[in-house]
Amino acid sequence: MGRSRRKKKHTQGKIVQSDVQHITGDKLPKSFVISRGKLPPPVRQLQLDLRKLMLPHTALNLKEKKKNTLKDFVHVAGPLGVTHLLIISSTENAPYLRVARCPHGPTLTFKIHEYSLMADIARSQSRPMSTVGIFKNPPLIVLAGFGSQEQQLKLITVMFQNIFPVIDVNTVKLSSCQRVVLLSYNKDTKQIDFRHYSITLQPLGVSRRIRKFVQNRQVPDLRGLNDAKLWIRK
Repeated sequence: MGRSRRKKKHTQGKIVQSDVQHITGDKLPKSFVISRGKLPPPVRQLQLDLRKLMLPHTALNLKEKKKNTLKDFVHVAGPLGVTHLLIISSTENAPYLRVARCPHGPTLTFKIHEYSLMADIARSQSRPMSTVGIFKNPPLIVLAGFGSQEQQLKLITVMFQNIFPVIDVNTVKLSSCQRVVLLSYNKDTKQIDFRHYSITLQPLGVSRRIRKFVQNRQVPDLRGLNDAKLWIRK
C-alpha cells in the first residue's frame, strides 16, 4: 500500500515592533550598556542604573564575559539593530563613561566626577515615588547650556539627541511621558550635569483637594454636607 506524501505547510511570522521611527523614518536607536575592566561594586551598580535609564530599547540583562572584547559587541550590534554603545570603566582616579555610535563612531569620553545611585536617591526621600511601569517608554531628553558654537558641544548635542527616539509633540500621549533625562552644561566648570527624573502629570490652578480627587478618581465622601461647595472649600 502506497504512503501518501505529507504536504509541507509554510508559516509566516509577524513583525511585532518596527525598528524604524515613524516620525523621521530613521533607524530606531538601541543601545548596549557594557563595562571594560574590573568595576568596584558601586560603579557596577551605576552601570545597572544606566541600563534602566536607557530602557526600553536596551538589553537590561545583557551577560558579559571576561573574554568578550569590544569588537565582539560591535560585531553583534549590527544584526541586532544596536546604534549606540555606552561603556563604563574605572581607574584609580575616577570612573569613565564612553558613548560611541555604531559602527564607525564618533566616540565621546566623559570623566565621572560625582554620581548618585537610584537606591541612594530613594533612601534620601521621605516618600519615594514608585517606579512600576515608568520604564515602558523611553525618557524625554532635555539639553541646557549647549547653545555655544564650540565643535565639541555641537557633537555632544547631536549624539544625545539621537540616542533616544524622536517624539511628535502633536501626537504623543502625556501618559507615556514619565521620565526626563536632563543634560546641563556649566560653561564655568566645563562640566555636564547628567540627571534622570521621574515625572507625573498634575492639574494646575486647582486646590490640593481637587487635585487629589482628579488623580485618585475616587468618589468623595459627601455625607453630612448639604452642598458640594462645602467639600471643595473644606
